Amino acid sequence: MSKILVTGGCGYIGAHTIVDLIENGFEVICVDDNSRSGTSLLEGIEAITGVPVKDYKVDLCNFDDTFAVFQENTDIKGIIHFAAYKAVGESVQNPLLYYNNNLISLINILKCAREFSIPNFIFSSSCTVYGGPDEIPVTESTQLKPAESPYGATKQMGETIVQDVIKASKTMQGVLLRYFNPVGAHPSTLIGEMPLGKPENLVPAITQTAIGKIPELVIHGDNYPTRDGSCIRDYIHVCDIAYAHTLALKHLIDNRNTDKCEVFNLGSGNGVSVLEAIKAFEKVSQTKLNYKIGPRRAGDIVAIYADNKLAKEKLHWLPKYDLDQMMATAWKWELKLHDDEALHSNHNFQMN
Repeated sequence: MSKILVTGGCGYIGAHTIVDLIENGFEVICVDDNSRSGTSLLEGIEAITGVPVKDYKVDLCNFDDTFAVFQENTDIKGIIHFAAYKAVGESVQNPLLYYNNNLISLINILKCAREFSIPNFIFSSSCTVYGGPDEIPVTESTQLKPAESPYGATKQMGETIVQDVIKASKTMQGVLLRYFNPVGAHPSTLIGEMPLGKPENLVPAITQTAIGKIPELVIHGDNYPTRDGSCIRDYIHVCDIAYAHTLALKHLIDNRNTDKCEVFNLGSGNGVSVLEAIKAFEKVSQTKLNYKIGPRRAGDIVAIYADNKLAKEKLHWLPKYDLDQMMATAWKWELKLHDDEALHSNHNFQMN
């Protein structure tokens, strides 16, 4: 059983990937500083898989603490690196926070990977590396434009750093996974997206509006040159994203890669507008959403969606969930969170 280190494993995509790895026979250890997450998803992982995950609360920007994790686990066979701040809007407002956290943590992880001769490295990248593309769908060979946000810039720089380190290494190989817009939750409703504070991403903003946590959803612009004036994105279920990481890892372990560092798009291949996403949610939830049109948001691009043929062909990856299922699982997860909060507050009331 190969031991895999997952950084940011208490986060949304990290937690779903840990479940998928365990279900495919891998042993997993987790590193997360919990600055943007709690540990509740680890409980959900154990409830789904029956396996408790060893978790290190470590800030990867601290090299000594990071190094200590590797000293304790000298048999790591692969690293999947999720740990990063990811809010586009926040990165525009506080770029130094993003450059410091996202790049220093990556550099420290790569130093340790090199020191301990860890052969397989998977980097959590993003479609933001494409900037505002001239043509869609984008392929892995689409020219990268200047990033529209500091968050996107950290992913572009991160890719370059990983590629350069792997190129210079005799033992390391890697995969860069560029995902589009991960949404939804595990069908068990035991894990899902848990944004801290007001959500930056569309689907949790939709579900929180529908449940009443947010009084009104603001759509950032309806005057873009698209079919209905709202931005177009490629939504992909988080469990499909998670499975792609397991496949990418097996791809490297089995030496099926043709280059030392390969790149794959992870998207559904369908462009969906913000207004279309809202309509899909309203249909599956049978809930009318309270929303208004607001001004455009800095850092947003007009439209992007993936050409995912390469991942299908080389990783044998096939997304299973359609847009309705994405919205349905996201809504079931939001309802579960609401029920849990109601139960908790009722328990506290009775205690008092």
